Amino acid sequence: MMRTFVGSGVLIAAARGEDAIAERALSFLADSTRVFVSSPFVRLEVLPKAIFNQKTVEVEFYEIFFSAVAIWTTDIDGLLQQAHAIACNYGLAAIDALHIAAAIALSAEDLLTTEKPTKPMYRVPNLRIISVLNIE
Repeated sequence: MMRTFVGSGVLIAAARGEDAIAERALSFLADSTRVFVSSPFVRLEVLPKAIFNQKTVEVEFYEIFFSAVAIWTTDIDGLLQQAHAIACNYGLAAIDALHIAAAIALSAEDLLTTEKPTKPMYRVPNLRIISVLNIE
């Protein structure tokens, strides 16, 4: 099984979209060869706004995904320190650095994102960044 960290944008695209990006995101989420790992930061990015806006179907989609997550990162202090170092070394925005740090801490092989390949996250070694924007 391949450990995969799923970025917030992928979950949002899958939950809300009906376009090719949503289809690609959903195909990754349905891939039985993957085991999903995550952090509380992904949950914080997607759930509160959907709950506030009473998007019941979207909330249910996220909850189903989060219930299927095999491993959650729990060392928040360590994650913050690692994210800070990653952000400084590779020029990442804060939330991207947190996601990368969590993926690395959870031994993810892939990080699935909606970010374009020109983003700094692609500079981080030892983690394959896969964008649903450019998957054939």
